[in-house]
Amino acid sequence: MLSALSTERFGKPSAPFTPGPAPQLLWLKVNELVVDDAYQRTIGKKGSMNVRHISENFDWSKFAPVIVAPVEGGKYAVVDGQHRTTAAMVRGLESVPCQVVQADTAKQAAAFAAVNGNVTKTIPSQIYWAKKTAGDPLAKLVSEVCAASDVTIIRTNKSMFKMKAGHTTAVNCIMRCVESYGPELMIVALRCLTKTADGNAGFARASIIEAIAKVLHRNPNYWAQEKNLLAIMQSWSWPDVWGQLSDQGRASPFTVLDALVNQLDKYLAKQFERTAVAKRKVA
Repeated sequence: MLSALSTERFGKPSAPFTPGPAPQLLWLKVNELVVDDAYQRTIGKKGSMNVRHISENFDWSKFAPVIVAPVEGGKYAVVDGQHRTTAAMVRGLESVPCQVVQADTAKQAAAFAAVNGNVTKTIPSQIYWAKKTAGDPLAKLVSEVCAASDVTIIRTNKSMFKMKAGHTTAVNCIMRCVESYGPELMIVALRCLTKTADGNAGFARASIIEAIAKVLHRNPNYWAQEKNLLAIMQSWSWPDVWGQLSDQGRASPFTVLDALVNQLDKYLAKQFERTAVAKRKVA
């Protein structure tokens, strides 16, 4: 579905409109571009990884114009785009698309701070939806797993009290678990949430999902008996367990995960043993 851009939710700005000279859009030679050390950061370890990633996967559709400003000597100072320009150079490209703005050093520094500081944070679920649309194999597999378990990866963060049954933002966790444990196990793991206790709205959280997956991975016979597993999980209360952990002040997500795995593992072992004993008596 395509939607038109809209300003309906935004009031008229109160500040005067002084945008400065209109920029030019030009292709510039990379040897004409320089970096002003007065405000620009050097390419560190993390930046180097970014450059390598861009160069390995170079695609003009992912290359935003580099923002530059004219400086002395016929050169242009890079205000934004040092990493992607360097990646283009690694690929042997001689020119890159640039947006040329008229700005002195102080204004360049202010522009650098604005461009890098006022970025709308992209949450993992938004990245997932973009990858799914692009045909990423893992995103497609995760989509199939979620569809089979009545899980919906929502596009915006919400408090657990506003979540509906099956709604989650824990897409990175689900992706990681699908890769580690396989789609069949993860369908059952997610159904342990969506098919029990009225869907456990608000509790499709990363640590809970991963705890279920870990326990089922350790005990393949549990998820092989899905019907029995779901019947047993009807008596398990995620709100109670989560509340107990919160009351105990378990702040570390690793501690929470370990505690969840330990409690769930013991509970399922006890319940499956009871079921086995009952079957033996009947036999």
